[in-house]
Amino acid sequence: MTNFTWEIKREILQHFPERRKSASAAVSAFLSTGGYVSVFGEVGFVSENERVAEYFLRLAEVFGVQMLVREATRDPKRKKDKLTFFAAGEEARRLYSAASPQAGGMLYLDDEDAALFYLRAAFLGGGSCTLPGGNAKTGYHLEFEFSSRETAEQFCEILATFELIGKLVRRGDKHVVYLKSREEISDFLSVTGAKSALKHFEEVSAAREESNYNNRKGNCDAGNADKAAIASAAQIRAIRALEAAGVLQTLSDPLKETAKARIGYPTLFLQELAEQLGISKSCLNHRLRKLMQIYKEKEKKL
Repeated sequence: MTNFTWEIKREILQHFPERRKSASAAVSAFLSTGGYVSVFGEVGFVSENERVAEYFLRLAEVFGVQMLVREATRDPKRKKDKLTFFAAGEEARRLYSAASPQAGGMLYLDDEDAALFYLRAAFLGGGSCTLPGGNAKTGYHLEFEFSSRETAEQFCEILATFELIGKLVRRGDKHVVYLKSREEISDFLSVTGAKSALKHFEEVSAAREESNYNNRKGNCDAGNADKAAIASAAQIRAIRALEAAGVLQTLSDPLKETAKARIGYPTLFLQELAEQLGISKSCLNHRLRKLMQIYKEKEKKL
């Protein structure tokens, strides 16, 4: 679990449904993401986080269901504990009925509070969010993993009630609904009440925008410098040719002064060169264009 994902989940855990229908929506979302319903009639939930597991156990208790611990295993690669809870028999049927998983959350579309708790629980059970860091080229990404395509599609409809547009892809045996728009991820954090995470998100977003702006500006400045260097080289080549042909000496003093300054300060931008001559940039541009015109006319005669 990324640090930012846990930051969001920690805030969502502070919201517990007060209404039975909202609790039903939350259980349904948990079972559709981190849960399962077996062919043997068991209903279970798997979590890598104790606080998320405790939240689900509290939801089950709302319906009088006591979940049992199936196993607690350790993933040495990820250095995470995986906790599995289950209910069987009558308690499993009661929890299954309360969650109405066969409805895939569709019963909650007309109830904003229930839909909101479905959204929160879906993130607790199978959600993650990553932020771009450092010089990473990857952008913002928020996703929810579902065990079936049907529930994933129906979840997109629940997102739409909050004006959030989710996109759906298959990843192995999972169906993933994701948001990549910075604005929509910001809206998700706002809707779910993850205020501290939203503040963190906006700070990262502002810093990234500033960095992108500076990069664009740097690239633009570098491009302008390249163009100026190419123009300067062409002007100096033309002036040298006019000088070699004895043409430069016949020109007016302002043009000769400009030619001498261009050769003397080959790396200066036009504004800087104009300041050296004590004239305006537009006046300098006019003189340099005149020198280039004379050079081109001289070339045609050769």
